[in-house]
Parts: sequence; structure tokens; C-alpha cells
Amino acid sequence: MTIYKDLAPSQRTIMTPGPVEVDPRVLRAMSFPILGQFDPEFTALMNETMEMLRTLFQTENQWCFPVDGTSRSGIEAVLVSVIQPGDKVLVPIYGRFGHLLVEISERCGAEVVILEKEWGTVFDPEEIVRAIGREKPHIVAMVHGETSTGCMQPFGGIGAACREADALLIVDAVATIGGVPVQTDAWQLDAVIGGTQKCLSVPAGMAPITYNERVEAKVLRRKTIERGLRDKDAECLHGLTVRSNYLDLGMLQDYWSPKRLNHHTEATSMLYALREGVRLVLQEGLEARFARHRWHEEALVAGLTAMGLTLYGDAGCKLPVVTCVCIPDGVDGEAVRAMLLNSFGIEIASSFGPLKGRIWRIGTMGYSCSQKNVLHVLGALEAGLIRHGVQVPAGEALQAALACYEKSLD
Repeated sequence: MTIYKDLAPSQRTIMTPGPVEVDPRVLRAMSFPILGQFDPEFTALMNETMEMLRTLFQTENQWCFPVDGTSRSGIEAVLVSVIQPGDKVLVPIYGRFGHLLVEISERCGAEVVILEKEWGTVFDPEEIVRAIGREKPHIVAMVHGETSTGCMQPFGGIGAACREADALLIVDAVATIGGVPVQTDAWQLDAVIGGTQKCLSVPAGMAPITYNERVEAKVLRRKTIERGLRDKDAECLHGLTVRSNYLDLGMLQDYWSPKRLNHHTEATSMLYALREGVRLVLQEGLEARFARHRWHEEALVAGLTAMGLTLYGDAGCKLPVVTCVCIPDGVDGEAVRAMLLNSFGIEIASSFGPLKGRIWRIGTMGYSCSQKNVLHVLGALEAGLIRHGVQVPAGEALQAALACYEKSLD
């Protein structure tokens, strides 16, 4: 008989673009007693979470709730619920996750039109505005922050162009929500999908989303009620039905509305975690939190530059919570990463696609975004590079970062 050991995961300093270290207060919340999903105490927590998410997404939308599943479940729930076969979807791609939007849209039967930008850059918003006028899409699907390239797309004028063209603007803000501004209403975004495991410092397992009346109108046109819950005289649509049961926003709305129409069993402990994670964001204050992320990014960048390393991508569109570093010529990037993990307990990320083996990606997100972690990763990376034969000015990285930290956080 096999005897299994007690579960005892190693303590890590996680400096990847997600997942990140979970705030201990979130872990504590996950240990609280389970409530039934229709217990009034629990439904009150559901309502509170929706209120908090409105502030997080900077919106007045009625619909702000989590989809149970990792970030991709939120993206898929929105796309599968609004895309009907034959709809034209415009997807501007500047990294890996734009390709994901294309793949999901194609699986929904969309006619997909692609705009592509070289990785490491983003679009001038006017390029997208012109494409909207030219292609007249039903939906524009975009990524706000690309963790694959460390770049962030500006949205000036895109929302207004979508309104003029009567197109829905759907935005993947998985990497940015809670770390940089995501102004749902001001930018005229119709649906936004966030993630828990990045700047919110909550374990992966939920995808907070929000969407407005324009999206809801399309969702309601495709509305069905599950057979086992349906009154015998209830009308059922044919042909327009959403091709997923679990990810059908129409049914999820009924579950999160006062109707509480049973759809799935809510992930109770994960909802505790999300509520606590968002509460901590709001307690810190959005502007203060955004400033903290910029402060630690500045220190990290100063240290990497002082070490003589080259940053990847256009600095003018850098994603504040992910820093991409070119691996020096002749260096085995995976060997350095392994040394950081095995000798220092630090995890940074490699990359994929055309950037595989060319860059490291260092995240400064949520609870992982701290002075201790930034100084730790800089010191360890310097030591690792020296051990791999790279000539770096010893000590300069930490001194440059410390100089940044001596400045007050505005």
C-alpha cells in the first residue's frame, strides 16, 4: 500500500505574469465555513461581490459577476454568448492571446477578420478605428494587456467607433484588472473579462466579467431556460441558442439575479477568495494601487537596465505589470531560470511562440508586487548570470533599484 506524504508545497517567490502569490488574507478567507448557495447569508455575499466588481471595473453596469472557471472561461462565456454563426468579428492581434480570441471566435462560427502587429508593439488606435469603418464588424475583440509581449494597447476612440458602427467591443483585461486602470464606461467597452490569478492575487478559478445593456440585449435574444427548470409552456428559441450550457450568460444572469434560478453549484470558497481579494483592492484604493504597481515597475526596470540587460518591446506601450527581458546572447535562458528556482526559490517565466528562448518575463502583480520581491529577483538574477559567465556590473542593479525606492510613492 502506497503511503502518501502530507501536502507541503515549497515557499516560492512568484514573479511570473500569473499566477502570482496569493495574499494571506485571501487564503484565510478560503478556509471559512461553507454556506449553501441559496442561504440568504451567501446570496448577500454574492450581491456584495457584484457591487465591489462594479467599482473594480469602473462601471455602472448591472451585470458584474464571476464565471466559475479560470480566466479563459470568462472569455469563452462572453464570446460564445454573443457570437452567432456568420457574425463578423474583428480581432487586432499583437501577441499570443489575440490568437486565442480568434480561435474561440472561429469555434463559434464567426467570420473572423484579423489585423496583425509585430510582437513587441501595439496598434495606433486610429488603425483599428479605420478597420472598423472598413470591415463593419458585428464584434471587435481585443486584448488590453498582452502578457506574452509585455505590451498594453491604448483604447482612445475605439469604443466610440464601435458605437457608431453598432459593433460590440469585447476586451480581455485578464492581465490588467486591479493593476492598471480599466475604465469600462469611460472607454465605452461593452464587455470586459478579468482574471483572479494576476493583479487581484487570488487563486486561479474564477473569471470576473462585466457587460452592459448592449451585450445584454443580444444575450436576451438568445435566452433559453434549461429543460429541467422550464415550465411546460415556456418558449424555447431554436437556431439562436448559445452552444454552451455552462457558459451561457443568459442562464448565468438568472443565477446571479434575484431569481436565483439554479444553474450550477457556486464555487463557495472561491467566491470568498474573490470577495476578499477585491475588498483588499478597494481598501488600498484604485489610484494608490495603480501607483504602487508603477513604483515597483520603475525599480525593477532601473535594476535590469543597470545590470546591462535589454528590455524587449516598445517602451512607449509597456505593460506596467510585466517586464520582458532579452536573454543575453549565448546564455541558456532555461538554465538561468532553473537556478533562480532551485537556488533562490524564485520563479520567473519564459515565453512561447516566436519569443520562445528569446526573453524572460517578470511579473510585478498584486501581492507579488513588493520591494522585497523586486530586490530579491534582481540580486538572484545578477548572481545567476555571473554563474553562467555573463559579465555584469556587480551590485549596480540593487543600487539602482534602491535609489528608486528612496523616492516617495506619489
